[in-house]
Amino acid sequence: MPIASTNPTTGEIVQTFTELTGEELELKLTLAAETFEKHRGSSFVDRAGKMLRAAEIFEAEQDRLARLMTLEMGKPLRQARAEAAKCATACRYYAAHAEGFLADEVIPDAEGRCFVRFEPLGAILAIMPWNYPFWQVVRFIAPTLMAGNVGLLKHAGNVPQCGLALEELFLRAGFSPGCFQYLAIASATVQGVIEDPRVKAVTLTGSVPAGSSVAAVAGREIKRTVLELGGSDPFVVLPSAPVVATVEQAVKARVQNNGQSCIAAKRFIVHDAIYEEFEKHFAEAFKQLRVGDPFLPETDIGPLAQAQAVETIDKLVRAAIQAGARVVVGGKPLPGPGYFYQPTILADIPLGHPIREEEIFGPVALLFRVRDLDEAIVLANSTPFGLGASIWTQNQAEQQRGIRELQAGQVFVNEMVSSHPALPFGGIGKSGYGRELGRAGILEFVNAKSVRISG
Repeated sequence: MPIASTNPTTGEIVQTFTELTGEELELKLTLAAETFEKHRGSSFVDRAGKMLRAAEIFEAEQDRLARLMTLEMGKPLRQARAEAAKCATACRYYAAHAEGFLADEVIPDAEGRCFVRFEPLGAILAIMPWNYPFWQVVRFIAPTLMAGNVGLLKHAGNVPQCGLALEELFLRAGFSPGCFQYLAIASATVQGVIEDPRVKAVTLTGSVPAGSSVAAVAGREIKRTVLELGGSDPFVVLPSAPVVATVEQAVKARVQNNGQSCIAAKRFIVHDAIYEEFEKHFAEAFKQLRVGDPFLPETDIGPLAQAQAVETIDKLVRAAIQAGARVVVGGKPLPGPGYFYQPTILADIPLGHPIREEEIFGPVALLFRVRDLDEAIVLANSTPFGLGASIWTQNQAEQQRGIRELQAGQVFVNEMVSSHPALPFGGIGKSGYGRELGRAGILEFVNAKSVRISG
């Protein structure tokens, strides 16, 4: 079965790619293992020089890379440009900090010399999604290569050109051919790759079922995993927050990347004292969002990445409406070619309805009214996910309660949740485990070797 690059704006197939044969995949795995033995012995200075060159390419070719992302998965072009630029920041960050992060850690001990040495593991398999087709991969491959590991990429089937472009970019930056390879394989082939003894660990960003499946295979093989499985992030707004300014951020937090972001705010939990004002401004802002061709500069929301996404969201929304939810704005797919869905706000969602807990991967916001912070925190935590959360208040005591009691991998105060190279990124519960980015990210796939020298 060919891997297809489809333009979600039109629904037309742009290009197809043939999956690797068994022999071709074997050659790539062999090359990865052989290259690792050489790459692990390279200096941090050498790796950093190549990583900085990769950053320069991301910056110099920002427009070309952005157009590729927009073509394959539909994000607005200006957001795609920002993604390419963000990739450069991650490359520069690990080029600057990897050596310090992985320096021997001296352990005080009166009876001898003790330290921890951090050593690479080998070939790391990354199973990556389509929603941030460059950024998701770079935040894996930058620390992987700087640690002395090599990377194998199984990218989402609808962004093959992005996968190929990334492999080619790191080659041009100076990394050896086996340091980072794109694997044009189907999901059914992944299990065999995980089981291969030359693959030492796996990282996945994707759905809960996909993460569960990968973790089960890796567990049987006793291989380390990092899983980032999405979220249903709460956006808690309290009376001291400036409503108009907060609504502006709320809209960005929900519809960034056409609403297809694991850390997009999805549940807007608003205090009763300001609820009516918040809903009014929120609805007005959603009505003004421009949906259309993501290549046009005036477009706020492009298409969803796949036809199935429209069907899934529409099914969830219709079920919620039938159960009694109130449509504030939108609520339907858009007619015509491409995979478009109206920016939508639902309120008064009945207790116990599945949409209150599920991750909606599209421009649909859920609006909730609460009496106080106690109720807000209970509602915010009433989901199996725990990726990110934000709380909007000028009251320092409320800020500290939010930081302490919101159950998530990251809590942002008066700012929408985002990822940054220096901040560990990951979740709890069904949002997964392990961390990407920061020092924690580079330590996920190294051997912390304890050493003690006596005498």
